[in-house]
Amino acid sequence: MLSYSIYKHKETTEWVTFIHGAGGSSSIWFQQIRAFKEQFNVLLIDLRGHGNSQSVLPHKTIKRYTFEVVSNDILEVLNYLNIQKSHFIGISLGTILIRDLAERNPERVESMVMGGAILKLNARSKFLIGFGNVFKSVVPYIFLYKLFAFIIMPRKNHKESRSLFVKEAKKLYQKEFKRWYKLTAELTPLLRLFRMKDINIPTLYIMGEQDHLFLPSIKEVISKHVSAKLHVIQNCGHVVNVEQPTEFNTEVLRFLKLQAVK
Repeated sequence: MLSYSIYKHKETTEWVTFIHGAGGSSSIWFQQIRAFKEQFNVLLIDLRGHGNSQSVLPHKTIKRYTFEVVSNDILEVLNYLNIQKSHFIGISLGTILIRDLAERNPERVESMVMGGAILKLNARSKFLIGFGNVFKSVVPYIFLYKLFAFIIMPRKNHKESRSLFVKEAKKLYQKEFKRWYKLTAELTPLLRLFRMKDINIPTLYIMGEQDHLFLPSIKEVISKHVSAKLHVIQNCGHVVNVEQPTEFNTEVLRFLKLQAVK
């Protein structure tokens, strides 16, 4: 089972589950824990091969990861902890995993918060993925990861986000990076489904104004999905919870409180 951390609240049964992105770990939520544990039970998960989950899954020999495999990892933790339903908060690739889990198990998802969400690959991101596929077997993965991080988060004010993700990515193994990278082959049809289908679960997309690769597609989709809303953080890039934690926390907590009222 995946490595996880929990913060229990004595006066509520509501859960919030945090899902990090590729190459990261649950440590990227360090600026959210205090604010959220005051109002909710909090569950932080390290995805397969990431963070502390590197050492707890050596017996699992799945050679090819799929979004279903990784989503089921998350579900296994929820089942073990007897969490029947949770709000989910994700960043980057974590948002895809949350949406995939919601497609397969909508009864387990109270609401979704999608930070730096990915719903479409533009020409630049497709080129980036293609470049990585060509060179992932001959170039050290950390070089590719640094390149990707710089292209996704190019500005000076994105430096903290870049540094944090590269630092966490260094803990991955080359073989593990390749397994995760192969997931990109599933992205185009999966994201097309997500754009076409309004899943009818309350959803907050929270994006950085400077998230040049992914914000345009979110703006396009938001007009078609009645269950979703968008909040754009000014002077902010892809990793919104790290770059602008105060505004991120405020907007997400406001959104979650609205769900409790409904």
